[in-house]
Amino acid sequence: MPDTDSYFRAARALMVDSQVRPNNIIDDRIVTAMRTLRRERFVPASLASRAYADTELPLGGGRVLPPPLTIGKLAHFAAIRPGERVLVIGAGTGYGAAVIASCGGAVFALEDDAALRAIAEQALSAEAPEVRLVAGPLAGGDTKHAPFDLIVIEGGVEFLPDTLTTQLAPGGRLIAILYERGIGRIVRAEPSGDGFAHRAVADCHASPLTAFRRKPEFVF
Repeated sequence: MPDTDSYFRAARALMVDSQVRPNNIIDDRIVTAMRTLRRERFVPASLASRAYADTELPLGGGRVLPPPLTIGKLAHFAAIRPGERVLVIGAGTGYGAAVIASCGGAVFALEDDAALRAIAEQALSAEAPEVRLVAGPLAGGDTKHAPFDLIVIEGGVEFLPDTLTTQLAPGGRLIAILYERGIGRIVRAEPSGDGFAHRAVADCHASPLTAFRRKPEFVF
């Protein structure tokens, strides 16, 4: 590739203009972040040429980098306010966390896969050094740095762990892609009683995060 920087710069512009903005992702902060962040740094080198494609990219171990539009939708419905403390669960290689940080959030990125954290550490140090990378089980959240104003789960889930309600500040919210009866929808959830009350805001597909799959029920 004779001029790599120009190639990727053009690919970023095409990604935003053909995938993101036509789908009503028009928040200037999100658009600017996605035009600026070098998404090719958030994938293994072998996938760099596909970094801006409108598809999931396999990262190994059953994990993927979500398509640009999925990240854009999550950031859009998160409606980040400057200075909010944000936990991104299942942050993978860190691209979604970097987009949210560019929107003004103080972001903690939780990831349990060491190989993905290694990519994230290198990419974030160059693209979004303000993001704090955290290691630990995904379903447990991040009690050390709680409470958060916003929790974003970056991947498909079959349930919203009740334990995460205690990691939200008063008035806090959770954004996730929840699968019910096989249909994925972005939901906005808020603590209610001992769990979450949620409402769907948009249809969205995402590969499932194993930590948020329901255990099969034993039936006689």
